[in-house]
Amino acid sequence: MINLTIVLAVEEVAEKGGLFDINATLPLMAIQFLLLAFVLDKIFYKPLGKAIDSRADYIRENQVKAKERLAKAKQLAEQYEQEFAQTRQKSQVVIVAAQAEAEKIAATKVAVAQKEAQVKREQAAQEIEKQKEVALEQLEEQVDSLSRQILEKLLGPELVR
Repeated sequence: MINLTIVLAVEEVAEKGGLFDINATLPLMAIQFLLLAFVLDKIFYKPLGKAIDSRADYIRENQVKAKERLAKAKQLAEQYEQEFAQTRQKSQVVIVAAQAEAEKIAATKVAVAQKEAQVKREQAAQEIEKQKEVALEQLEEQVDSLSRQILEKLLGPELVR
């Protein structure tokens, strides 16, 4: 049915002189077209163009702001990395100094302990030597006493003195 209508419309156009007949309707159609273009321009295209332009400006501004923020973030990241590196170096210096101080304190304490141990060894050696001398003296006295007793028993008490 639709095909038949199209065929009939094409036949009518072909009979009257083609697609465009130049008569009084052509200027009227041109005026209608210009009026439609003017109305569409005022009602549709200008507001749409303004909306598109404002959206493009908004996007452009956001891109500029985003680039600025990104640059600032990179700068802050570099600054923080530098500060972190400096802090790490300072902490390493503090750690090395603390280790050196701890080693110095430990060496001092070890030296003091060694001196104390040496003094105690010397005191103990002196004490042992004194006790040895006392023991030897007591032993000599006992040996003398026992020797006298043996002599007294063998020779008699009158001859031993």
